[in-house]
Amino acid sequence: MTLPLTADAAQAATRKGILLMLLGVLLFTGMDALAKGLIQRYPAPQVVWARFAGQAVLVILLLGPARAPAALRSAHPWLHVVRSACQLGATSFFFLSLAHIGLAEATALTDINPVLITLGAAVFLGERLGPRRIFGVLAAMAGAMIVIRPGAGVFTPAALLPLACAVCYTGNALLTRHIGTREGPWTSLLHAALFGTLATGLFLPFVWQPIATADIALFCIIGCIGTAAQLCVIRSFSMAEASVVAPFGYVGLIFATFWGVTIYDEWPDFWTVIGALVIVAAGLYVWHRETIAARNTSPKAG
Repeated sequence: MTLPLTADAAQAATRKGILLMLLGVLLFTGMDALAKGLIQRYPAPQVVWARFAGQAVLVILLLGPARAPAALRSAHPWLHVVRSACQLGATSFFFLSLAHIGLAEATALTDINPVLITLGAAVFLGERLGPRRIFGVLAAMAGAMIVIRPGAGVFTPAALLPLACAVCYTGNALLTRHIGTREGPWTSLLHAALFGTLATGLFLPFVWQPIATADIALFCIIGCIGTAAQLCVIRSFSMAEASVVAPFGYVGLIFATFWGVTIYDEWPDFWTVIGALVIVAAGLYVWHRETIAARNTSPKAG
């Protein structure tokens, strides 16, 4: 029997959870920044393959030959296939967008995923969707329209790629929520890594370019950083309440802007900043409503 944490221990666990979430977000945006540089020199499928192949190797090494086969076994193999396909789609769409738009813009557009998850949970998981949550969804979409500004002469089709990433990420999150209570995180990590490696590996014979010696380390680092970031986020949610740590994911906008400015001299324009603020405000509003609903003993929510 697990004893409940004392107040001091619970506060310490929450602090560690928040720090792990911040570290995970920092690592994810750092991975994206490295990927942006590599995609300027190599085909995107090759970079995406490196990200998942690196994760596959690292997870297998961490689990060891005895635990890896056990982690691969699942009672829901087809759900893992669909979930892994969604994760591969999210990574691929985001990496593809980096060849055309800035890190801050791409990150802002993908940050509509929290409100899309709320909408998807209502449609596919039967969770209630009240008028306030609908308002949050519409506000986030309005923020995305401010960023991409269709009809204003600055819109490019590449701006749709981060939105496609957000949709795929939403599918991944909903399926993870659906099977997450039944199986451990290592199973999801390993399935996603192997699926992504095999799927992108099919394209390698057609797009492969020899890797410069100076870039070999960068390809390896992308896989390691992506795996470490996922582990940090998983560990964060296991140490602290999701409602406490989830809002810190929006710090990724700050990190992405920092990497974009310092590495690529990409400064987001005024309307990108405004749109990003609208998206973050909508996400925080939905999170606030979710927190109230979770703490309210009444069945009404939204």
